[in-house]
Amino acid sequence: MSAKEQGARAPGAGRRHEQVGVVVSAKMQKSVVVAVERLVQHPVYHKTIRRTSTFMAHDEKGARKGDKVRIVETRPLSKRKRWRVAEILGRAVAVEDTADVQVPEAGR
Repeated sequence: MSAKEQGARAPGAGRRHEQVGVVVSAKMQKSVVVAVERLVQHPVYHKTIRRTSTFMAHDEKGARKGDKVRIVETRPLSKRKRWRVAEILGRAVAVEDTADVQVPEAGR
């Protein structure tokens, strides 16, 4: 197969792994921590158990905490970053900070 038949992809750049998860931390510059849930079956009791894995991902798109994102595997970007944010699937609902709200006291 010639390079023309392979298309525009670089040699060795096959289909990359993709995961969908929720951003749990966005306190770093251009990096986020994404939690990905998966279902596994217990080997003895055969109950379905929810397992969570966290991945450091490179973020050029500006994802915020709570956003649902798709991450794709990439070359090693740092010691712990092997993923990058491909797209933001859903934005998080903005939650008002309750520390600044004054609660009125009941009159006596």
